[in-house]
Amino acid sequence: MRLPVRVYPRAGRNEVARNDDSSLSVRVTAVPEDGKANAALLELLADRLKIPRSSIRIVRGRRTRDKVVQLDGLTSEDLTRLAGSAGR
Repeated sequence: MRLPVRVYPRAGRNEVARNDDSSLSVRVTAVPEDGKANAALLELLADRLKIPRSSIRIVRGRRTRDKVVQLDGLTSEDLTRLAGSAGR
């Protein structure tokens, strides 16, 4: 499953929110230097979805805030769980 994501680096805390259009808004505390914010995004999504980090990758937008991530083996129930754990 491919999912659009808007990333906000240098946030006060790590947070995931699901938008009305089925995209995600993700806030990460990491800085957008040397791929640190991208790595934080992938780790946060893997943690929230309880799936291996190797199942998630950025397929578009490595250098921009607007990204598309590939989530292998993801179900709609997993997305519901992600929305339910927002802000943790």
